Amino acid sequence: MKKSRILGAGHYVPERIVTNEELAQMMNTSNEWIVERTGIQERRWFTPGVDTVTNMAAKASKMAMERAGVTSKDIDFLVFATITSDYFLPGNGVLLQRELGMNTIGALDVRNACSGFIYALSVADQFIKTGMYKKVLVVGAEIQSSALDKSDEGRSSAVIFADGAGAVVLGAVEEHQPGIMSTHLHSDGSFAEELYCIAPSSSGKVRISQEMIDRGDFFLKMNGNAVFKHAVVRFAEVIEEALSHNQITKEDIDLLVPHQANLRISQYIQKKLDLPDEKVFNNIMYLGNTTAGTIPIALSQAWEQGRLKENDLVCLAAFGSGFAWASALLRW
Repeated sequence: MKKSRILGAGHYVPERIVTNEELAQMMNTSNEWIVERTGIQERRWFTPGVDTVTNMAAKASKMAMERAGVTSKDIDFLVFATITSDYFLPGNGVLLQRELGMNTIGALDVRNACSGFIYALSVADQFIKTGMYKKVLVVGAEIQSSALDKSDEGRSSAVIFADGAGAVVLGAVEEHQPGIMSTHLHSDGSFAEELYCIAPSSSGKVRISQEMIDRGDFFLKMNGNAVFKHAVVRFAEVIEEALSHNQITKEDIDLLVPHQANLRISQYIQKKLDLPDEKVFNNIMYLGNTTAGTIPIALSQAWEQGRLKENDLVCLAAFGSGFAWASALLRW
């Protein structure tokens, strides 16, 4: 049986840098308040009329394909993770397929928010293992700054979320070669309203109404305390699950790449696993939380910085809206 391996990773982030000082001009906050609670010093926000989820994803995908030594014609299938599609419908997968000038391949959209990329990676992994496809493009991309409540009421989430795109090319390799060892997916919908965005909604009389706008239904809502409380538990659980499944210890990990939810969460997990700084990759300090984009962006940057070497044992882990959480263990 074949297995899948990441052949190349790429990323793109918007040019606009938004500092904590700039946010302090929009709402009652400060650099000290934001850094203490999130670890974030700056983030990237898109420029309307310049950046779209599709074209950001295309730039990340082209970088990933170039590094993998393939072209868009070599890709057999596309899995796109995003909760901020350019259109209400169709999904972003077909828009990226068109943007990249691909053949009439299938394009699947995944809406598992912060865990979306690992979910998408798992789906692609299964397709390759069964022999259905040989090369799959897996993308995570978001534009979230346009859905943030930039008032005092929404500051707890407005200071965290950001925009960006990451992509990897997954290819079929022989079973004895490095590659994805396992993926682990979980969810608990009883906490769905702790981190969610109501509108636009298809279950009302109309999808968009003045009442929705007046209530702020289009803004992201987050119970930060609840998210933190559950995240630190689920992150640790799903990482331990991946290690146990493969009969590997935490000491064997060469690099942990957690979803960039909050630097304090990552630091808590690092301490719990007793991992040194060189074994954990964080970039939330200067990129913020790009939801489905965080892990592929981090993989691309880690490779650029020489922190990913062939045959390294890499653990990916994520937790977020849903609640949904996931992990993947792989040999780079």
